[in-house]
Amino acid sequence: MTRRLALAGLALAILAGMAVAQELTYVGAQKCVVCHKSEAQGRQFPIWEGTKHPKSCEALTSPKAAEAAKAMGVDRPADDPRCLKCHAPLAAEAPEFKTEGVSCETCHGPGSAYRKLNIMKDRAESAKNGLILYGSPEAIKAQCMTCHENPHGIAFDFASAWDKIKHPVPKK
Repeated sequence: MTRRLALAGLALAILAGMAVAQELTYVGAQKCVVCHKSEAQGRQFPIWEGTKHPKSCEALTSPKAAEAAKAMGVDRPADDPRCLKCHAPLAAEAPEFKTEGVSCETCHGPGSAYRKLNIMKDRAESAKNGLILYGSPEAIKAQCMTCHENPHGIAFDFASAWDKIKHPVPKK
């Protein structure tokens, strides 16, 4: 009887451990570059570097940003949550990555669990470990439009912008 209770307790402990969600944390774009810079992988990192996204936080210190901020009643755009939510979306949860601007993990989620090579080799396993994937062009557009929905009265052409920044993994 004691052995049965011990086994039942062990089974419950294992099940409870499985139910506890893994805490996902941000690791920063420099962890992504290791694998996502090569031609074989799709050059996602160099594509990102060539866009305005990695400079979006820095843009908050420009005279143009000061002018836009003033119109919104914002004194310090580089520190204001209303500005940071789009220009440095990780600032609140991972302040150490604020200067990365709109980085990989902004759209694909915290990489602590899925960044491991043995997990990244399997798309389904990556998703189970927190990688956010988009199943359609509409889903991608919806994500982008959370920030680009007429920001500061500036028209945004999603199709044209997506052509410049898309970064698929090549089919093997």
